[in-house]
Amino acid sequence: MFTKGMTRGLQAAALAVALVGGPAIAAVAADSGTDLEVDEVATSDNVEHTAHVPPQGAFADSFGTDMAFQGDLAFVGNYNGFIVYDISDPESPQTVSQVLCPGGQADVTVHGDLLFLSVDSSRSDDSCQSESLSATNKEAWEGMRVFDVSDPANPQYVAAVETNCGSHTHTLVPAKNGKNVYLYVSSYGPRDAYPDCQPPHDLISIIDVPVDNPEAAAVVATPNLFAEDGGGYTNTSGCHDITAFPQRNIAAGACMGDGIILDIAKPLEPKVVERVRDTENFAFWHSATFNQQAKKVVFTDELGGGGAATCNEAIGPNRGANAIYDLRGRSLDFQSYYKIDRHQFDTENCVAHNGSLIPVNGKDLMVQAWYQGGVSVWDFTDSSNPQEIGFFERGPISDSELILGGSWSAYYYNGHIYSSDITKGFDVLTISDPLTDPAADVQMDELNVQTQPMYRGGN
Repeated sequence: MFTKGMTRGLQAAALAVALVGGPAIAAVAADSGTDLEVDEVATSDNVEHTAHVPPQGAFADSFGTDMAFQGDLAFVGNYNGFIVYDISDPESPQTVSQVLCPGGQADVTVHGDLLFLSVDSSRSDDSCQSESLSATNKEAWEGMRVFDVSDPANPQYVAAVETNCGSHTHTLVPAKNGKNVYLYVSSYGPRDAYPDCQPPHDLISIIDVPVDNPEAAAVVATPNLFAEDGGGYTNTSGCHDITAFPQRNIAAGACMGDGIILDIAKPLEPKVVERVRDTENFAFWHSATFNQQAKKVVFTDELGGGGAATCNEAIGPNRGANAIYDLRGRSLDFQSYYKIDRHQFDTENCVAHNGSLIPVNGKDLMVQAWYQGGVSVWDFTDSSNPQEIGFFERGPISDSELILGGSWSAYYYNGHIYSSDITKGFDVLTISDPLTDPAADVQMDELNVQTQPMYRGGN
């Protein structure tokens, strides 16, 4: 979310000023396909709004972001740190702990007793008490924080690793030996004035974390993914997000101006094997999702950086959408776009954002966040004809001005859909539909959506 080069070091504050208090963004409400009043909730007939937990305490006025899951726990990132929820009873989630540790959008993953938190806001040091510091200062710090969450009620900060240009997002790739975990760190926004974030920054950082000794975590590789190869592709100044499919030795990267496929059979030496561009309709390649057979990839376009009203008739059905590609061998073959057709008010930021597969064998089903466009459940089994099969959404935060909000991430986990709303908090949804019902048979011990698992069941 958002181009970091304009907000480095003051990202959360800049977002609040630009999108909440800024005088230039007031808009007259346009017709909405759902015609909802402010904060009114609507769902399709097959979706139930099961539970809601509003943000509390130091997190009440901060932005919620991405999520990870382990057992009966949900870990939700936030511009102020992260929150742990007990979801053993999905109808009544309980807050277990809130860890105050500011540092940008706080992309989050979990692995065993460890939680990893991205820091993409220049800080005075690596502590949770740090303050914002300009990235022009050589002493500024950003990168990856590591916590021990073996006691989820009392997480402990155990390590920090600085990375080039910080960590906007990261992807967890477990080593095959079970003793290490690698973190693919994606970041961007280089400038000549930033000592630790120099152009062209056409690389990712790979952190090696010894599971039994996380204090020894360190950057062990910085592979260049965008060196000029004679094929017309030049450096793209970084990736926004990478989704790995470790059991298939493959990854897909959404790298601002490029969609890429990586061979990760040697995880410390990822190799680009395919690149595509869409100069007609894609503005900012944001994230990627494989289908279960790794024969398709859904790329998202975060048109407007997540802060603009793009789900309307004027923008149309192809921009700010998903692009579905069939993966044939190592070649990506474009099939179609998918975008919610429920037009939103011009006061609602809305564009394709984070989602996950719904595990049903023989079907390609996905749940996805669309900011103030809500949560969409859709079917791309027919790559050329994707269809929405369910939705949840709220009316606009305001009927007179654009205020940043809506679902940042919406993921399916062990029978329910969980949504992290930027301003409203944590939502639990239940879908009851013949297409998605078989997914209830799939029970997972852990889910980091950008590390896709091989599902068992879902028949």
